[in-house]
Amino acid sequence: MTRRYPLFWRLAVQLLGVCILIAWGAWYWSGIIEQRSAYLSPAAQQQLHAYADEAEQAWLQSGADGVERWVEQMAVREPGIWVAVIGSSLESLGRQPFTAEEFSHLRRLRIVDGPMSQRVRGLPYLGIPFVQAPGQVVIQLPRRFVPEGFTWSMQVLLHGVVPAILALLLCLLIYRQIIAPLGYLLDQVNALGGDNLAARVSPKLSQRQDELGRLGRAFDHMAERLDKTVSRQRQLLRDVSHELRTPLSRLRVAGECATDVSELRLRLEREVESMQVLVDGTLELVWLDTERPQLDLQSIDVAALWGVLCEDACFESGWDASRLRCQLPENCQVRGHLNSLAQALENILRNAIRYSPAQGCVYLRGQRDADGWLLHIEDEGGGIADSELETIFQPFTRLSAARPGGEGFGLGLAIARSAVRLQGGELWADNGDTGLRLWLRLQSV
Repeated sequence: MTRRYPLFWRLAVQLLGVCILIAWGAWYWSGIIEQRSAYLSPAAQQQLHAYADEAEQAWLQSGADGVERWVEQMAVREPGIWVAVIGSSLESLGRQPFTAEEFSHLRRLRIVDGPMSQRVRGLPYLGIPFVQAPGQVVIQLPRRFVPEGFTWSMQVLLHGVVPAILALLLCLLIYRQIIAPLGYLLDQVNALGGDNLAARVSPKLSQRQDELGRLGRAFDHMAERLDKTVSRQRQLLRDVSHELRTPLSRLRVAGECATDVSELRLRLEREVESMQVLVDGTLELVWLDTERPQLDLQSIDVAALWGVLCEDACFESGWDASRLRCQLPENCQVRGHLNSLAQALENILRNAIRYSPAQGCVYLRGQRDADGWLLHIEDEGGGIADSELETIFQPFTRLSAARPGGEGFGLGLAIARSAVRLQGGELWADNGDTGLRLWLRLQSV
């Protein structure tokens, strides 16, 4: 399956968004701040209009002489600043005509309430029109009135502090999306390592549709399997210890009370064989559940395998071969592991024989099921309660006395289910027309 990386793309989008926001914000706000800081202050504009009013009154009252006196006063009030009073045709209203350099200043006049560009060298020249008469005052802007523009502190704030805050917010988002869930997952791992087998991640993490969500679900699956394995092993230990007490007690009683050595030897052989069967079955079940070996699958003729198993079963049980009936379709071949499938079918067959009544029969039937085969083995033992259909696959489970049967430890069906699952199949039970029916779903060739 193609692996997707939603967490990577989420972080990439967030990082790209923050970078674009920083770049756009710096460009946008720098332009706004630079534009707004390029205008003269209200106090400076008021002072310049006041100069224009003085020059206008001097012109209206005394003409060119008044203008000359006002210009001389301005040279004292604003030293180093060029000032002139001009008419509507850019002619000088004073006594002194303009030089070529001075006349060039008149062609680059700015208005008082306009922006003062910081990119032009030198102090700008402003034209302030009269109110009552045609004409205007031309004055070089005094240095104290020059706008500060985009100051160093504003640049630090806009290009340093604001990006740092946005970067911290991005770090916070990354922490909440990655570091915090990983820390929580580490706590759960430590809890699981501290024998808290009930440790699970929260639904908030396991339901995420990204890499961390898959990690959380994998942890839950691992913890669930570990919990079941340990619980099952503990239950097996309790069951095995319980099952061993009975033959050991019988041996002790036989050793204390027996007077016939040959009888004691027979009792000893029977009990030892019983304990050997118990230990072998338990070890095999534990090995199948914990190791989960990778089995080499091959094509298996089910009818031929059933014939071999029936021959062995008839020899052990004394049944006539006609009572073990194979009703499979032709060419019923499955894909499985020969030894494991043989053991599973053998355990099911022995279980069916054990719980069949006198002169009862056992039937093997099957049918195609999509890409596989659906087989079932049915006895004539009358079936069991529906509530016990799943219980019989648990180790050390005996059927109720309602079904005829013999001795056993209740390991056969548990081993059979584990063996079938290792081959990619499934094993379950239901009640058929005549008795218990065990179903096997196996892969077809």
